[in-house]
Amino acid sequence: MHRLYAVVDIETTGNGYKGQKITEISIFIFDGVNVIDEFTTLVNPEAPIPTFITNLTGINQAMVRNQPKFYEIAKKVEEITKDAIFVAHNVNFDYNIIQAEFKSLGFNFKRKKLCTVRLSRKIIPGLKSYSLGNICADEGIPISARHRARGDVEATVELFRRLIERDDNFTINSFLNPKSRQATLPPLLDKSVVDNLPEKHGVYYFKNIKKEVIYVGKANNIKQRVISHFYDKKKKEISMCLETADISYTETGSEILALLHESSEIKHRYPKFNRAQRRAGEAVGLFWYEDQKGIIHLAYNRLKLAPKAIAKYYTVAECRNHLEHLCSEFELCPKYCHLQTNVSSCFHYQLKECKGICCDKESIEDYNIRVKKAIKSVGMGAKNLVIREKGRTKNEIGFVLILNGIYLGFGYIDKDQAAQLEHPEEYQFFVQPQKDNRDVQRIISSYLKKKKNLKELENEK
Repeated sequence: MHRLYAVVDIETTGNGYKGQKITEISIFIFDGVNVIDEFTTLVNPEAPIPTFITNLTGINQAMVRNQPKFYEIAKKVEEITKDAIFVAHNVNFDYNIIQAEFKSLGFNFKRKKLCTVRLSRKIIPGLKSYSLGNICADEGIPISARHRARGDVEATVELFRRLIERDDNFTINSFLNPKSRQATLPPLLDKSVVDNLPEKHGVYYFKNIKKEVIYVGKANNIKQRVISHFYDKKKKEISMCLETADISYTETGSEILALLHESSEIKHRYPKFNRAQRRAGEAVGLFWYEDQKGIIHLAYNRLKLAPKAIAKYYTVAECRNHLEHLCSEFELCPKYCHLQTNVSSCFHYQLKECKGICCDKESIEDYNIRVKKAIKSVGMGAKNLVIREKGRTKNEIGFVLILNGIYLGFGYIDKDQAAQLEHPEEYQFFVQPQKDNRDVQRIISSYLKKKKNLKELENEK
């Protein structure tokens, strides 16, 4: 018995997957040699069609106004595809949108799938592009109406016919094997890339056809996490997978190093599909110094320019608010806390008028005593800490370095060398420098809290 294939193409309202609706659908039932049935119709999407979509497809609002809505053709689509394998160029695009239309009607649409992009990459290797237009141009396959459902399906059927004829290595059979995962893989991604991913802690990078990083993620099991993206039906995941042509990775040895490396890479590369953590939020440091008169000042600057910072913040506003609080609590001079500049009298809009040193109403010594109390109250501390974790191999350790309360980065070191290091400062020679920011502080705080809870549970036992 010959297999039947439902070769499908749809046109939609565009604008990504969220709310994308079908405007035209064409289905050819193909037995591998001949087309034995066809269903083609415009569809009323019950949604606006953007101008750029009309310019691309020629389908406008007037054309679909009196056409059937999807629920009116759903039974026909279900019946004609029922005993067939669903085939399309970039199959996950067409399949997922049709599946979403059925889901909105309370019906679970499920078919075996084949992607002519993936098949073409295997059976006709070496092409510069595997878009339908480019493959058809290379193969001399005419397209009667590009970006219209019926014209694209006719071309896809002819392409599929040629792929069947050239399939000397039974590629189609292997793709239909449930264990192959071929139907769920992104159309531009070679299966060998996924097969070669490690099952270890690390960071992975999704790249498009231009080798640009479009997504960075972290995982305790890189291979398992990457594959999970292909099964996710969320709009972002589907769009991302359709663009993914390659995946690379970096092993980290532990979860916290993976989290820190992921955060750093997102801020450095600004990938298209990473929403969170993209803004670096450079830290601000609070510090003190003594002027030529002996008066102690409180001041702030970018963290890397703040000498021996006693506290850090992630916005200037956050720092100034804390300074205002210190001024109020310890009756400090706003001018000497750098809350106001180039003024003759000492006054700040959030604080009462100063009655202290800048108005010659007390000695420098008395004023400095209050400043020192304020500095001591900050309480951020200047902690030195090394977090040691598993390395990438048995012979190394991974570590996170914090000096004077500031995150300096992470690194790896041979176990024998690590055994000779006695103080946190000595780890500086092996660290990969990174920027301190709110996200890494959250990661480290969460890690330390988790470790503390684990120790407390062990003590209870």
